Amino acid sequence: MGIPSDDVVQIRHADAAGEPTVVTVSCPDKTGLGCDLCRVVLLFGLSVVKGDMSTDGRWCYIVLWVLPRGGRPVAVPWDLLKDRLLQLCPVTPPFGFDNAYLAAAGLQDVAPPAPQLFLLKLCCLDRMGLLHDVTRVLCELELTIRRVKVSTTPDGSVLDLFFITDARELLHTKNRREETQDKLESVLGDSLTCCEIDPAGEDMLSCLQSWASLTPAIMEQMFNTNLIEEQSISTRGGTISVTMDNSLSTVHTLIQIQCGDHKGLLYDIMRTVKDCNIQISYGRFYASQNGRCEIDLFAVQSDGKKILDQHRQRALCYRLRMEVHRPLRVALVNRGPDTELLVANPVEVSGKGRPLVFYDITLALKNLQKRIFLVWLRLGGTLWKIGSGKSTDYTLVRSMSSRLPCGAGLWMQSPTC
Repeated sequence: MGIPSDDVVQIRHADAAGEPTVVTVSCPDKTGLGCDLCRVVLLFGLSVVKGDMSTDGRWCYIVLWVLPRGGRPVAVPWDLLKDRLLQLCPVTPPFGFDNAYLAAAGLQDVAPPAPQLFLLKLCCLDRMGLLHDVTRVLCELELTIRRVKVSTTPDGSVLDLFFITDARELLHTKNRREETQDKLESVLGDSLTCCEIDPAGEDMLSCLQSWASLTPAIMEQMFNTNLIEEQSISTRGGTISVTMDNSLSTVHTLIQIQCGDHKGLLYDIMRTVKDCNIQISYGRFYASQNGRCEIDLFAVQSDGKKILDQHRQRALCYRLRMEVHRPLRVALVNRGPDTELLVANPVEVSGKGRPLVFYDITLALKNLQKRIFLVWLRLGGTLWKIGSGKSTDYTLVRSMSSRLPCGAGLWMQSPTC
């Protein structure tokens, strides 16, 4: 018999404006749970200002103090956040069994079936920030973009093809489709001439393939580890320090990180630890008001032993410094009259990319007054091409397979061209 869901995830709201909301999770433990929880928090537009987590290998207890990103008061769907966090928590095993026994018997963590794929087709008139406005609506509705093709005709008409999946798994219903169409119509207004949602097969994705050629010079600029290592020594947010100590605990290795804060920092750390197959027994995270963060992690290897191998220690410290310093890789490349902006971000071993990257890119383009006229997006070996208005602006976003970075590129000229 499991424990009530209200006891698994609890959300205590702040007593005064500007104070953090406290999110508490108490459930059976599983590898990578902290990373998965931080990913959802990031998806809901929240920043973690303080965190504590502990586990005995069977049961874990996690407390996160969160604020809306940027300190701006926003309407956070707390009930929906609670549901999404609850879905990540393992079910309490029946009396007389434990998670280790169920996992050995193959009765735990069964992978859910792949979500059904749908094709969203939009026909409308072009305007500034169109793609970001559509992307924002899809994010708010928990619709995941798998692939995109956007094309604009000389007369300013736009055809958008979005291959999407629904986190709520309700897009096959009439009510869910009508909800999506109504929200898109409310944002696009009279410029929207057609909005259709139909089931799509995986075979349809093959017709939207496009690939970008990244020259060795571009790859060197974006992924030169020696250069990134030198830059991480002193950054705008202050120095980055990642150390390990085996003298303070007889059973754990202490990993200490001191660095500047950035959007999704705790997620980047937890993702790296998860991908390196490191298990955290106790962790503490604190972000000060001066923009500095301190993280203490008492960790063990997957075999339950301390991290004693010097090579493994250096490799893990190096990887953490890279992800803390530059979770996104950015490069500017001249292509004749155009300037190409390339953005790459890492992918989890599970194949999931960093949340909201496409959303943030389209928002940045909108703020920079860049009109988008052509887009290719593909997830899992994928490509986004984005361009603007009558100029030759493009953005190219390529999401590669597991353990390889997702990438984005933007060709720009002034909007007056």
